[in-house]
Amino acid sequence: MEPREKAAALPESAGVYLFKDAAGAVLYVGKAGSLRSRVRSYFLESRWMDAKTGSLVREIADLETIVVDNEREALALENNLIKRYHPKFNVLLRDDKTYPYIKFTAAEKYPRVYFTRRIKKDGSLYFGLYFPAGLARRILHFIPKRFLVPSCTVDLTRNHPRPCLQYYIKRCQGPCVEGLTTDERYAEAARDARLFLEGRRRDLMKSLEERMAAAAEQELFEQAAAYRDLLRTLEDIEERQRIAAAQGDDTDVFAYYAEPPLVSANLFHLRGGRVVDRREFYWEDLEEFDPHEFVPSLLKQFYLEAEYLPKAIHVPIDFEDRSLLEETLTDRAGHKVEILTPQRGSKRAFLDLVENNAKHSFEQRFRVLKPTSKAIGEAVQNALNLLEAPRRIESFDISHTQGTDTVASMVVWEDGRMKKSDYRKFIIRGEEGNGASSSSLPVVGQNDDFASMREAVGRRYRRVLEEKRPMPSLVLIDGGIGQLHAAAQALESLQIINQPMASIAKKEEILYILGQEDEPCILERHSPVLHLIQQIRDETHRFAVGFHRQRRGKRQTNTALTDIPGVGPRTIQKLLREFGSIANLRRAGREKLSRVVSPKVAEAIFSHLESEESRHANNLK
Repeated sequence: MEPREKAAALPESAGVYLFKDAAGAVLYVGKAGSLRSRVRSYFLESRWMDAKTGSLVREIADLETIVVDNEREALALENNLIKRYHPKFNVLLRDDKTYPYIKFTAAEKYPRVYFTRRIKKDGSLYFGLYFPAGLARRILHFIPKRFLVPSCTVDLTRNHPRPCLQYYIKRCQGPCVEGLTTDERYAEAARDARLFLEGRRRDLMKSLEERMAAAAEQELFEQAAAYRDLLRTLEDIEERQRIAAAQGDDTDVFAYYAEPPLVSANLFHLRGGRVVDRREFYWEDLEEFDPHEFVPSLLKQFYLEAEYLPKAIHVPIDFEDRSLLEETLTDRAGHKVEILTPQRGSKRAFLDLVENNAKHSFEQRFRVLKPTSKAIGEAVQNALNLLEAPRRIESFDISHTQGTDTVASMVVWEDGRMKKSDYRKFIIRGEEGNGASSSSLPVVGQNDDFASMREAVGRRYRRVLEEKRPMPSLVLIDGGIGQLHAAAQALESLQIINQPMASIAKKEEILYILGQEDEPCILERHSPVLHLIQQIRDETHRFAVGFHRQRRGKRQTNTALTDIPGVGPRTIQKLLREFGSIANLRRAGREKLSRVVSPKVAEAIFSHLESEESRHANNLK
């Protein structure tokens, strides 16, 4: 049966419809109070004047419907199916900054805390989502500082010869080194951190008061003072939260700027009357942009599964499903949620401000305006889940020709620009022992690139340690997971642990972060973070290839001239300065060559080159 005939036979019930192409892929998902009326309307010739509808109808080969009891159920089902199938004719929410959770590794002997954007069934506890996003990072600073429970990638299943910097600055008890702490002390700290993350502040404060009193009785005054300081900090947090809760209603303000197919949108979050965070969204393929479909589509996808719902959402236009969406969100929130379109006054002025910010975001993303070094640093921090914005990035690459003349390069990005004075070159010697490690990382195979990367990284940071210079904010590796693990093994062999490190795969442009390899970072092609990483990667590759060509050319030249009787190193250097290459030397002829060296030496050189060329020609026959 043709889709038009199926549409005529549909019931007059609420439900969801799915349009499919000839291959069975879902093209579009929509909801309707009356399936028959809504779906039939797509096949009216009067609607084909709309470019998007016309394109959609031309591709429809089949349709499927799901009947539900009412429009609110249809609304929820439509949202779930859009997220499941990602239909190409629906507006899809593409979020550059999803809000994070804090992961507490309860299944480990020594639990730790991590910043993450993905919940997995791995035995860990997940807390959040945190709002605003910076709150998660502040908590991840607070927990190591106050509870001495770290956020690191160190393998704690075995002992290390020395702890990392976090132990020496008193942000970790050092469970990685035998004798620095006890299982009981660490378990107590982990319990306190867990109570804090669970929001059981009163229970935690009561426990700390009891331990402070017990420590004072035993005259352990330093320990009692530590408990006292932590108590004061927790009391201050409680007071700040009470003040924030009393300052006013929460509002989200949404606006967009469009030059189809490119669209940018901003979502501002006001809490207690103050802007606490902003989110940016981008689209590159909305050829037929319809605001009356765009706005409700985003609101549904964003709020129908949100952990927290404000009391008001301000949008630039009214739309068909506004009342239905308000009712659904009100039921979910347990309080009234209003979706409003302010027309005048301070609320309209703020909506205009958000629209201006959306336009500015559009310019930054699609007009390729150069962001500030601070902005790009914060963007890299957010994308790679770093605790701090990177100030210095050191990047490595390997270059060779079928395993010969292997070299490595290191380039440096610092404070928003490439720092060429700090670039380094490495001639790979095939040293043994650079990767020797009993690490839990996957064993690196015998691939020359892996061994070469291990050697280059090992040599670089051995020198850094010897000269007592600081490590970079981020080590970037040109390659995939194998190269990343090879570099990590080199650092671990030097007892450098907890160093932020990532790699970028050449073709897929996927970023792998050490310790989070199962959560690779895939950035949109217009992302300024991807542009920066590509810039650094390409510069590293250029520097490596240039050095490799220089080495290969020198070796080939030396091989061609060093066996000639009467031609020594000084003569070779003189010839290379004059002619540049063997090819140029051949083209120069005996007469020009005799002006640089004696006629006897010139004749010997040409006789040797001609015999080499003749031998090469015979080998090709």
